Amino acid sequence: MRYIEVLKEGDKISDIYLCKQRQSLTTKNGKPYESVILQDKTGTVDAKIWEPNSQGIDDFDNLDYIEVVGDVVSFQGTLQVNIKRARKCSEGEYDEKEYFPVSNKDIDMMYSEFLEYIKSVKNTYLSQVLDLFFVNSPKIIEAFKMHSAAKTVHHGFIGGLLEHTLGVVKLCDFYCKQYPLLNRDLLITAAALHDIGKIKELSAFPANDYTDEGQLLGHIVIGSEWISDAVRQIPDFPPKLARELKHCILAHHGKLEYGSPKVPSLAEAVALNYADDTDAKMQTMTELFASHNTQNSEWLGFNRLFETNMRRTEEWN
Repeated sequence: MRYIEVLKEGDKISDIYLCKQRQSLTTKNGKPYESVILQDKTGTVDAKIWEPNSQGIDDFDNLDYIEVVGDVVSFQGTLQVNIKRARKCSEGEYDEKEYFPVSNKDIDMMYSEFLEYIKSVKNTYLSQVLDLFFVNSPKIIEAFKMHSAAKTVHHGFIGGLLEHTLGVVKLCDFYCKQYPLLNRDLLITAAALHDIGKIKELSAFPANDYTDEGQLLGHIVIGSEWISDAVRQIPDFPPKLARELKHCILAHHGKLEYGSPKVPSLAEAVALNYADDTDAKMQTMTELFASHNTQNSEWLGFNRLFETNMRRTEEWN
């Protein structure tokens, strides 16, 4: 099987991929065509069917496995597959494990490391909240370990939510060592829970798409409500501490225009926002460079997230 990550301009392919998305569109000249996103465990690639009614193009839907025959081309600096033939595959022709992107880090080892940070929280009330999610709830634990952190932007793979959350927790732990004004127990708890709502916001693979709850509420509100439910299960939980924890969750995107219903008003909320933003953006850059499969310092083109042209730095001996 030719994995998507090794495809290059000029390649001819004849392999099975997961159809993540299929859309019927029209060119500026009114000619119908279809836009398809192909996926395997190494990533996704945009594809086009320029003659959708031609022989050799079978009927298939989103999340079907299809055998694709086509050419790999470059369009505006990004690889694209021009599909010549497409056939819907039957069970037994493919191995599902080959088509879901997975963290390149060991998920169980990451969770063990994550639990060490959970255990380091000394405040009895915050510790109980963390235990409700990450120690005493097998269904939540399994979903947390296997979920992605996003549909497309960063950590969009199995284990991505855990990997991102652990990265944010580790950054926050570093901040606490550098800036003694921070309440470590509050910040580590908020970091561990900041994206817990994504378990309900996004569906599991292979869809990895927004749920109805995710579309209507979003992970920030879902997470805050979920934490409120947990707090009510703990006798005599201090109301002020509950408000501070929920504020960190509600403000972790930093700005109203970025989806946070509140801007950070606590030092811990500010620290969480920067840790979340740093981990997300550095992973986005990691995935960006990996998707272009380049080790040199060529310019990659304008990136909408960073709002600038991007390239790697050179390695100097």
